[in-house]
Amino acid sequence: MNPKIYLSSPHMGGNEQTYVNEAFSTNWVAPLGPNVNGFEKDLEHYLGENSRVAALSSGTAALHLALIILGVERDDEVICQSMTFSATANPIVYLGATPVFVDSEPDTWNMSPDHLEEAIKDRISKGKKPKAIIAVHLYGMPFKVDEIIAISKKYEIPLVEDSAEALGSTYNNKKCGTFGDISILSFNGNKIITTSGGGALVSKDDAIKEKAIFLSTQARDKAPHYQHSHIGYNYRLSNICAGIGRGQMEVLDHHVALRRKMNLFYKDLFQDWEEVSVFSEPAENMYSNHWLSCITVDETAHGLSSEKIRVTLEEDNIESRPLWKPMHLQPIFENAPYYGTIISENLFKKGLCLPSGSNLNPMELKRISSKIAQMQ
Repeated sequence: MNPKIYLSSPHMGGNEQTYVNEAFSTNWVAPLGPNVNGFEKDLEHYLGENSRVAALSSGTAALHLALIILGVERDDEVICQSMTFSATANPIVYLGATPVFVDSEPDTWNMSPDHLEEAIKDRISKGKKPKAIIAVHLYGMPFKVDEIIAISKKYEIPLVEDSAEALGSTYNNKKCGTFGDISILSFNGNKIITTSGGGALVSKDDAIKEKAIFLSTQARDKAPHYQHSHIGYNYRLSNICAGIGRGQMEVLDHHVALRRKMNLFYKDLFQDWEEVSVFSEPAENMYSNHWLSCITVDETAHGLSSEKIRVTLEEDNIESRPLWKPMHLQPIFENAPYYGTIISENLFKKGLCLPSGSNLNPMELKRISSKIAQMQ
């Protein structure tokens, strides 16, 4: 069997080892140190917009702390994009709150502003004003930032921007990860850059950054002994993992360019396929990192479908994957409120994520092309 082609595998730039070796040689192997501070500064410089970054152990940890900082408690409600990975919704449940799911709109596949406002009005009429809104830049595609922020401000509900998949994407030439009252990033092994496992909480407020660091380091009070007035968490990024991140930041823009090149590869590959649409920016003010290149397939009389493409690729050990199954269709969330129609449901039925790594080589691209060509 041919070697496996992964959907999105880690891609090292070459200088990561320098930072990691420095951590070992100076004995900074704890969850603090020069690499953590340096990685945060690198991200703050990259994001701009007066960003303040706290480096954490995962994007999920960042979401959890974001909701805590915004005051989400048991029996509260938090509005959440339905079409996303479960890590977006799970922290709501960690706190004993209830997720209220909102459907996508067809342009960006992200949270529908119309259904968002519908959900807010209805929850308020029921005496349950949501404590926060979590909107996601799905697969690196910016959500409709202006519309979502306008609704957030209109109803005075803070916005948590889930930019786990969108580092390097922009909206109106501003970096994704800078639009929320609190924003989050992920550096999991399959992301645009990786720290092996890791994430970050982003804000424009120094106090929020400091609170995130305080909570992520077991909420130890200032005292010569161990004293705790708040529940804390072990969520800080390690100095070794941050060293990987510093090396990755040096190649971030290059990796974004390569991911975008993969999207063009698929546009060319499927240009004569009437049944297949390659997901791309719906407006000029949006710039996607194309973390994953995705397609939707209109099933035809002769049986072409996203599942048939997936199975055909799998025959040659090429990984592809259906789009995220919407949260309101997940068994664990079957009783959660939902506002919308069937946009996200149809995307799940018709959609497929294709190999998108920034490290795919010409031979691997040829294997993908050949296998797809067999289906015409």
